[in-house]
Amino acid sequence: MPHKGLDRRLLSSIHHLAGSARVRMELGFSPRQMSLCPTLPVVRLKDRKTLLAVLLNPEMNFGDLYSQGDIDVEGDLVKALEALYHAPNRLITRLISRWLGWIQSCGLSAARKNIHHHYDISTDFYKLWLDPKLVYTCAYFPDENTGLEDAQKAKLDLVCRKLWLQPGETVVEAGCGWGALSLHMAREYGVRVKAFNISHEQIAFAREQAKLEGLESRVEFIEDDYRNIAAHYDAFVSVGMLEHIGREHYEELGNVIRRSIGDTGRGLLHFIGKSQPQPFSVWIRKRIFPGAYTPTLREAMDVLEPHDFSVLDVENLRMHYARTIEFWLQRYERHFEQVVERFGPTFARMWRLYLAGSIAGFRVGTLQLFQIVLAGRACKSQPWTRAQLYNNNATEQDSQDAQWIRATS
Repeated sequence: MPHKGLDRRLLSSIHHLAGSARVRMELGFSPRQMSLCPTLPVVRLKDRKTLLAVLLNPEMNFGDLYSQGDIDVEGDLVKALEALYHAPNRLITRLISRWLGWIQSCGLSAARKNIHHHYDISTDFYKLWLDPKLVYTCAYFPDENTGLEDAQKAKLDLVCRKLWLQPGETVVEAGCGWGALSLHMAREYGVRVKAFNISHEQIAFAREQAKLEGLESRVEFIEDDYRNIAAHYDAFVSVGMLEHIGREHYEELGNVIRRSIGDTGRGLLHFIGKSQPQPFSVWIRKRIFPGAYTPTLREAMDVLEPHDFSVLDVENLRMHYARTIEFWLQRYERHFEQVVERFGPTFARMWRLYLAGSIAGFRVGTLQLFQIVLAGRACKSQPWTRAQLYNNNATEQDSQDAQWIRATS
C-alpha cells in the first residue's frame, strides 16, 4: 500500500510536469488495466523506475524509454506528442542542450561523422518510406488531393522557379541528398549542375541515377564538403543543409555563397527553422541528428547580411512539411516489421518516434520550414513578379527550353 501511495504521488508529479497537456500518464502494461480517461491518449510507463527516469529528464529519457519499449502510447501517437509539446520547458532540458552544443561540433571531420550517423544508415532503409526519387525534404502540395510523388515533383519545380533557372546556366547545390533536385534541374530546366555531399551512400546512388538517365555530362556529383565549393556559378541552392551545419559555421556558408555567385548570381536556402531562438530537441540531437540546429529567420540572416545579399522572397511551408511526414510515417508503419527485422526493435521504435514527433512539431509550430530566395546586389536576372511560381504553363515552357539545350549541346 505505501508503494501505491508513492506511485500516485509520482504520477501526480509527472502530470504537473505535463501542465495542461491533454494526455494521461499511467503506470503498468497489464492488458486488464483500463485508462482512467479513455477519450485522451494514454502514455503507459512500464514501472516506477521508468516513471522516475522521465521525471529526472523528461525529453531525453522519454525518447530512449519509448525506443526500448518501456513506454508505450495508447491511441494516436502524433496527437499525444502534440499535447506533450505544450508542456513547459524545464531547466535541465536547456542545460543538456547547451552541453550537447559544446560536444557536438560541425567542423570538417565532425560533419562527416554527423552525416554518416543519419544518411549512411542504408539507402534501402529510406527506400521503404520515401518516394522513388528519395526526396528527403519538405514536399509542396498544390492542393489537398496531391499525393507524395506529385508533391515532391511540385517542390522541385517550385525551387527551380524561385531560382528562375534559364537553359544553359550553371548551378551549384550544397548538400544534394540522393540527387533528385540536381537531376531535375538538369533534365527539366537545361542547366549544368555541380552537387556536393559528404554522404558516400547518397553520392553513390545519385551518380548511378545520373548514369541511368544519361545526365552524367550535365550533372557532376562530388563527394566533398560544401566548404570546398570554389568555382563561380549563376545560382546557388541548398535544400535541407543549413540545419546541419551548426550556427557557428554560418559565416563559412556565407563566404561559400559569396564566392559561388558573387554580386550577380542568385540563390535559395530551404531549411527547418523556428519562430524563436530555442534549443533543438535534445533527444533528436543525441539519437537522430548530431550537431543539428534550427535557426530563426533572424539567425539565418547571419549567413546573408555580411555579404549584402538582397532577400527577394521568404515563404514558410510548415504545414506542407507536416503533411509530407504524415505520408512518410504511413509508409514507415507499413514496413515497420521489415525495419525491426533489419535493425532491431529499438531502432524501429526510435525512428517511429522521430517521425511522429516531427509531425507534431510542425503541426503545433515548434518547427517551421523556410525558403529564402536571395540575390547579389548587381543581379540582373530576376523575375519582375512572383507570377512564374504558380503559372501552370511555366514548367512546359521550361521543359521545351531544356529539350532544345540538350539537342544542341
